[in-house]
Amino acid sequence: MCRCLCVFSKNCARTSRWLALTGILALAGCASVPTPDASLPATPIPANWSAPSTAAQLGKSPTALASWWRRFNDSQLSYLVAKALQVNTDVRTARAVLQQARALREVAAAGLGLSVSGSASAQRSKSGRNDASNSFAAGFDASWEPDVFGGKRSALDAAEADARVAETNLANVRVSLAAEVAVTYIDLRGLQARLAIARNNLAAQLETLQIARWRAQAGLASSLDVEQALAASEQTRAQIPALEVSLAQALSSLSVLIGQAPGALQNLLATRPVPLPRNNLALDFPAATLRQRPDVRVAEQRISAALARVAQTDAARYPSFQISGSLGVRALTLSALGGGAAAANSLLAGISVPLFDAGAARARVRAQEAVLEQERINYQAVVLAALKDVEDALVALQGDRERLARLEGAAAAAANAELIARQRYASGLIDFRAVLDTQRTLLATQDGVESTRAGLSADHVRLYKALGGGWSASTSTRLP
Repeated sequence: MCRCLCVFSKNCARTSRWLALTGILALAGCASVPTPDASLPATPIPANWSAPSTAAQLGKSPTALASWWRRFNDSQLSYLVAKALQVNTDVRTARAVLQQARALREVAAAGLGLSVSGSASAQRSKSGRNDASNSFAAGFDASWEPDVFGGKRSALDAAEADARVAETNLANVRVSLAAEVAVTYIDLRGLQARLAIARNNLAAQLETLQIARWRAQAGLASSLDVEQALAASEQTRAQIPALEVSLAQALSSLSVLIGQAPGALQNLLATRPVPLPRNNLALDFPAATLRQRPDVRVAEQRISAALARVAQTDAARYPSFQISGSLGVRALTLSALGGGAAAANSLLAGISVPLFDAGAARARVRAQEAVLEQERINYQAVVLAALKDVEDALVALQGDRERLARLEGAAAAAANAELIARQRYASGLIDFRAVLDTQRTLLATQDGVESTRAGLSADHVRLYKALGGGWSASTSTRLP
């Protein structure tokens, strides 16, 4: 760096010539680098979804997904999601990051303006046998650096893009949190239903065990029937503690998500069926869906921030200018500070020119261009992942809906078969093996029905999240 100052003196002409020569040499060494491509990277986006669900119609007035959890018609789910969006630690952290980004944007904006500072001092000194003397001074200093090559403007653009990233990331955290709360709540309801099924089947198996014992005592059945009935009931009884553990863990997870200690919801969530939304969802086209996803917009804003930092780093290779001045007063007494004779002022113009840095400035530009390329690749990855999320959710929704219909038919038939088998066994018309098989089939099919129903409901949540979770780019994130 070479810093040249020009003041009025007899050597001003010579200094001006050196200043001009220095500027020419500096500009000659600051050959411009190619301007990076500001467009978004090309990413293959299909015209339509390849796996639309029978419940999801394409292009017919897409469903508004704001507050999508209300489509489940479950008041407790709505309460838990609203509570989590207010007090969850991840949301609060994202809000603090947004506040920081907005404050740094204001710092960058202030760098474009004039800087003024004030100072005051008082001094008392004594030398040898001389009397002590006082000295008082007060003044103002001002400085301004013209943004000739746009470095500060680019820094402001980068700070603004960072603020938009933080704002959209807050929306992304809220979308992910609402989905996590909903999926955990649905899992909890599914576990409650499966626990009730296990207990009901255990009660039926204990009745069958009692019948087997009566028949064995009467000589109508062997002890083998009793032992088989006992083994079946104990196997069912062993499933209950595992379900209770999973249920307690789901309750703890929900408590933490809404900012409470584990176990706080123990008495709040009474047993309810698994909620299912209405099957009238209409989808947007893929391109429109991507505009509704906050993570895609975050990746887009990161590209904007990286572009601005490339321009900021490139501008650092050129000369910088500074204008500064001071206005002050100095006197031996406080009362004399107001006198005109004590006034002093100065004005200074300077230029700082990079002459030789062994290629460090160009290397910094190339490093920032590499960051830009990383963000462009990340954008493509985010878009492809977003498309996959929607496709996977649609496929899962279709498959679980068909599976649930089949399992519900199987469960109804298994319930009838189990009832008939118990009645015939009590009458001595069939052996115990038929009863044992029907009870096992009934427990498996009923458990499968509730597991699939919970999975189908969770598929809806994942689809809502994949579609953007009700967030849109036009929605402004305001801090409380």
